[in-house]
Amino acid sequence: MTHLKTIHLPAPKAVLANAARHLLEGTLVPLGLFYLLFVLVGMEGGLFAALGWSLTAIATRVALRKKIPAVLTLTTLLLVARTVVGYLTGDLVLYFLQPTLQNFLIGFLMLVSASLGRPFIARLASDFCALPPELVANAHVQRFFRRVSLLWAMVFFTNGVTTLWILTTATLEQFLAASTAGSYSLVLLAAAGSLAWFRRSLRNNGIRLRLGGTPKLAPSLPA
Repeated sequence: MTHLKTIHLPAPKAVLANAARHLLEGTLVPLGLFYLLFVLVGMEGGLFAALGWSLTAIATRVALRKKIPAVLTLTTLLLVARTVVGYLTGDLVLYFLQPTLQNFLIGFLMLVSASLGRPFIARLASDFCALPPELVANAHVQRFFRRVSLLWAMVFFTNGVTTLWILTTATLEQFLAASTAGSYSLVLLAAAGSLAWFRRSLRNNGIRLRLGGTPKLAPSLPA
């Protein structure tokens, strides 16, 4: 029987809690603040409440000298662009059209970064579950991230198409509810599929992934 090297990662509960924290901080809270202030004081209040939250989150990490997650950096940069366009035009459709189009941009980024051998999805994955450096550098793992980038590119392209359709056919309330629920459902399914694919890929190359316990790495991994 082939001996498998075992890698211990944080328990699923800890991974999910970390993922939820990033999603709340980077997307759900800004979206909620936008809608709340939009209802209470108007569009400009919503725009600057959402942007203010994200900028404060980054500034706090800089002040505390903590690592800024890639997902927070990406969502904040995109939110800055959305806010500028929304404020200058006063058009809600254009404001919500941008993240829809940005799905296509991120999907394209996934494809380009994978083709260059530096898959962006690997950096995003490290925000949600810290992977041992030796594992990330493993050739089989690098190959997996290049391949899974194709899956995530399709996820973002699909999100882009569906949210564009909802934006043109629904009210603001319906758009916010349907696009958020639909997008995150698809992302969760893709994340579960990616994890199963990751575990199978590692196992096929002599590496066993075990969730739970203190993260540690076997002394030597197959090249």
